[in-house]
Amino acid sequence: MVTFGVLGPLTAGSARLGGPKQRAVLARLLVARRRVVPVDVLVADLWEDPPSGALGTVQTFVGALRKALEPDRPPRTPSSLLVTSGAGYALLASDVDAWRFESLLGGDLSALDSALALWRGPAYVEFADFHWARAEISRLSELRLLAGERRASALLDLGRSAEVVADLRAHLADHPWREKAWSLLALALYREGRQGDALEAVREARRALAENLGVDPGPELRAVEADILAQSPRLALPSPLVGRSAELAALFSAVPAAGLGLALVTGEAGVGKTALAEAFATRLGWTAVWARCPEDAPVAWPWQQVVESLGSGLESTDRFHLRRSVVAAVEAASPVLVVLDDLHQADEETLAVLAAFTTARLAGRVLIVATSRVTVPLEALARAEPTRVPLRGLDSDSVAELVRPITSAVDPQSIHERSGGNPFYAKELARLFAAEGTLGVPAGVREVIRHRLAALPATSVTVLRQASVLGRDIDVDLLSAVAGSDVLDALDLALEAGFVAEQAPGRARFTHVLVRDTIYEDVSLTRRARWHADVAAALESLRPDEVSLLAHHYLEAGARGDAAVRALAGAAEATRSPREAVGLWRAAITAAGEDRVGLLTGLGRALAVSGDLEAAREQRSAALRLATAPTSTAPTSTAPTTAALATTPTTVATTPAATTHSTAAATGFAADPSAVAEVIGSFDVPGIWTTNDDPAHSAELVAAALRTLPAFPDPTATRARLLATIAMEERGTGARLPEAIEAEAIARDLGDPALLAFALNARFMHTFHRAGLAPERAAIGRELVAISAAHHLVTHEVLGHLILVQANAALADFETADDHARQADELAARHDLPLVGVFTEWYAALKLAAAGDKVKADKAYRAAAGRTGGTGMWGMERGLLPLALLSLHGPSVVDLDDDWGPHREWVAPLVLPPDEALVAARALPDGPADLLAEVRGCLLHLAAVRLGDDGLVERARRVLAPASGELVAGTGLFTFGAVADYLGR
Repeated sequence: MVTFGVLGPLTAGSARLGGPKQRAVLARLLVARRRVVPVDVLVADLWEDPPSGALGTVQTFVGALRKALEPDRPPRTPSSLLVTSGAGYALLASDVDAWRFESLLGGDLSALDSALALWRGPAYVEFADFHWARAEISRLSELRLLAGERRASALLDLGRSAEVVADLRAHLADHPWREKAWSLLALALYREGRQGDALEAVREARRALAENLGVDPGPELRAVEADILAQSPRLALPSPLVGRSAELAALFSAVPAAGLGLALVTGEAGVGKTALAEAFATRLGWTAVWARCPEDAPVAWPWQQVVESLGSGLESTDRFHLRRSVVAAVEAASPVLVVLDDLHQADEETLAVLAAFTTARLAGRVLIVATSRVTVPLEALARAEPTRVPLRGLDSDSVAELVRPITSAVDPQSIHERSGGNPFYAKELARLFAAEGTLGVPAGVREVIRHRLAALPATSVTVLRQASVLGRDIDVDLLSAVAGSDVLDALDLALEAGFVAEQAPGRARFTHVLVRDTIYEDVSLTRRARWHADVAAALESLRPDEVSLLAHHYLEAGARGDAAVRALAGAAEATRSPREAVGLWRAAITAAGEDRVGLLTGLGRALAVSGDLEAAREQRSAALRLATAPTSTAPTSTAPTTAALATTPTTVATTPAATTHSTAAATGFAADPSAVAEVIGSFDVPGIWTTNDDPAHSAELVAAALRTLPAFPDPTATRARLLATIAMEERGTGARLPEAIEAEAIARDLGDPALLAFALNARFMHTFHRAGLAPERAAIGRELVAISAAHHLVTHEVLGHLILVQANAALADFETADDHARQADELAARHDLPLVGVFTEWYAALKLAAAGDKVKADKAYRAAAGRTGGTGMWGMERGLLPLALLSLHGPSVVDLDDDWGPHREWVAPLVLPPDEALVAARALPDGPADLLAEVRGCLLHLAAVRLGDDGLVERARRVLAPASGELVAGTGLFTFGAVADYLGR
């Protein structure tokens, strides 16, 4: 990977770049940020008055840059970094120092330091005179100033104000109009105890703004000045607190005008009770004393801490006098804030002293803030009507703000969902992700949860462990069935301890995903599997229709048997995720301990939808062999079919047929013909290319379909699907048009849009029996688009657009073809259909060739061919690039050592010695009725002209004459020009 540098002199890893203009080309492409820059724009950007030959010069620059950037790229292979796209170039850079700089701007101090360290000088320093660079230079320079100010703000938040003063002085010397920097400098000086200097900084700012901009200071700087004069507590280094403004306001509402004020802050561990109290104490400005209520502490220990913090002592051991002396000591220090942390752990005497405050008549102002995980059972406290401040999880925006200083690489929403907004959990998760790139259970969280669990009885812990196997949500009836006993007492204790919360009668939930995961992961694998099996057994009895939940527990249990198979197969059918379906079908096969027709068919369908066509064909063949065997098992009920370009299945109507031994015998199979028919018809894959990807597989399917067809004489969906499959599998032959037409008629009569789309695809595959049928194919494409768009058949809608690209290219209507290529690409982007781009990229190269731009077309063809390889479309992979280059440059580029695939015999007569060429040309067969029929007619004509053979000329004329008004461009991939040009020769 090449690392590019623009924050200073232009660099490209270790590559040696050329002269100024070549460097400018590279810089211009970097400014475009991976977007395509048309060649004419590049020319205009490099020269005010472009010289003649500027286009060729740019192409030369690009070629030199490709060699410099990818020195190890094999000859004649397309560049993967500096690519040709349409009529322009794009630099697909992934590591540019300016981009890294911008990605670090939202980070903490360390990230900001790293960002500023990337600068080696002014951005794009060599190109400041180019108009296209000025805006980017200005933008990056502004971001550099912003980064410096954000760094100063981060240092202030960390209490490092001395460093800020020195840095901002230098910053403002060069940029005196930066009002934000003046505000930060004044604040830093104030926190350094230099109030006079802080006010002088504000005065300097006022002069600088007036002299440079002619304006007065804005509200932020004026507010800082007023706060300095008033010595406002707002200027002090704040305690870190995020998303608790309402809770802070509630605590301030508890501040008494006279006498006693009480506030009780409640919430789970880690939710931020102590942090809220700290922030409140800082902002209140009273004398504040803290006491924690630890477990197993001496009697009234927290109050002893309070009194000692106030400079007094407790000498009396008499409880009455002890309580009075505590109240007196606190009152004497008024106004005073007393924070009692973890009051849920307080002993009885500590609570009794607290109660004594509620009955005392205080002359001074005392505010007691207690924090607790649960409501404190103290009658005196309840009667005093404390301000209650319940703390819940932070919202997603607050979590994002909280974790941003730790890491900016993780999606804050993921942290929020996993932590439930608990600040401690959120920060621990962020630290774990920053260190390990995972959102598992952080070690600190795990230790806290285990410590809390240790306080529960062993029986309650066991019930919680069993509950964790159910997931985060707990069905009490199901848990009781698994535990084999009443679990209510154990759940009550877990509820009090904050591990679970009630959702409804009989329904509970772990308070956090992390709590559930910690408990679950502490269960041994063997015990987990046993409990998952117990849950599955209970579900079979209580709620057998919940197949997805059943499947999950059978899967986790590693279960075997028919019950597991039923659940796993049902869940595979129900899921909308093809990849999840693949896993479930495989698990069902494992659970069955054998291959079954329905399971193999389901797996094949899911594989096809997920894009693994080769594996899908293998499963389809295996299912067919099993279905036609004498001991075959009928498949499970299936509805969806698959498509190579699809992300979601298309619903297909299946028609049951009477299954009898007599009909089985009629098919020639000792098997259920419905099972065979379903296997054959389950693979609904739209096809655009007429060369078969796997002829042996197709022959196997067609033979089985022909033997099965007599069992379905009536015009049902099953018969139509068999007919359409036969036509699809024997594509490009012209021999199965009757089957396609019959399938189409049945689909129309049944009113089944999905079946009609499949049948239209089959008919399309047989519209190549003669040249000149582009209008007929265009009509098929238009109908496919119409019915597919109306019924949300996405893959067949894409197919219709691609057919219209091919047909309109043949009709020389490139404007219409362009529109359909655009619509196909939009659908592909929306539904994640990567193979569509293979065809539209070839079409873009065809357009360049048709426009006469051979240099760009050559590069585009090579790039398109590189994308075709490895797609699994074997019928397209061999021979197309040499054919495209032949169409572009003529017979002079023919090298029979190239991989021409099935097309070699048609190009050989163009280069063999004349005697051999004539023999080879006269021996040529008619060739298949496919997308390349007209191309072969052109090749035959070229050979006939070369050899001067009138018989070959007449043969070529007969092939091409029906398409006299078309271009030889019906493939949608490349063009051999107008048919009329060949006929005119």
